[in-house]
Amino acid sequence: MLVRRLLVALAVLATTLAFGSSAAPAGAAAKDPVIVVAGFTTGPLIAPGYAPLVARLRADGYTTEILYYEDYGVGDIATQSAKLRDRVNALKARTGASKVDLVAHSMGGLVSRYYVKNLGGSAHVDSLIMLGTPNYGTSIANIASFLTLGTCIGITACQQMAIGSSFLNALNAGDDTIGNVRYTSIATSVDLIVTPYTTSFLANDGNIQNVRVQSQCWLRFPGHLALILDGAVYDGVRDALRGQTVRMNCFAL
Repeated sequence: MLVRRLLVALAVLATTLAFGSSAAPAGAAAKDPVIVVAGFTTGPLIAPGYAPLVARLRADGYTTEILYYEDYGVGDIATQSAKLRDRVNALKARTGASKVDLVAHSMGGLVSRYYVKNLGGSAHVDSLIMLGTPNYGTSIANIASFLTLGTCIGITACQQMAIGSSFLNALNAGDDTIGNVRYTSIATSVDLIVTPYTTSFLANDGNIQNVRVQSQCWLRFPGHLALILDGAVYDGVRDALRGQTVRMNCFAL
């Protein structure tokens, strides 16, 4: 028990060091603040893995916070979306910003889309940029469900991310990209978690950029987790945050 408490304390300290100050450099006031919405299984011990992405955003002048999950994201995605709603409201109140931008990895994109569609987020979000999000599900979750006789190992979020789940059917009913939010979905063809990777893409009604990394940078092969670390991908994120067409710098570190 003592060892466990020590590990948790160290994790909290690391997270505080990585994400504790959300202040942006001088001159960044005109930019929307950014919330990085973490992926499945991201809790206090895992959240520091997003530190490089947060550091890039802050270096570009964005006030940046991260939303991770005390239950490591295994619970109901809708519940996580309510936490995102509360975080957005608090960030806007603190900064005086009229809107925020969301940079969401993996399941974080579903958390964000549910917030935008069902919890009033369309009025508060300027840009939603998704990295490896299983918008139409992943066969990995279906396999887990099959092997455990439909329980998906008893993990609610896993059940919800299965292709054809009732959660995804409801989320994807009607317009995929509602409101005036600018949507971007960046996927990698070598993703072994979101399979097939094309389930990351949303219907294009003129309000989304669907981007496969290898269609622009054919010698770069970031996996699912590496999407948050890859320099070319971040260059695309930077374009999307600026409201520009995503054109990745394939030589970015």
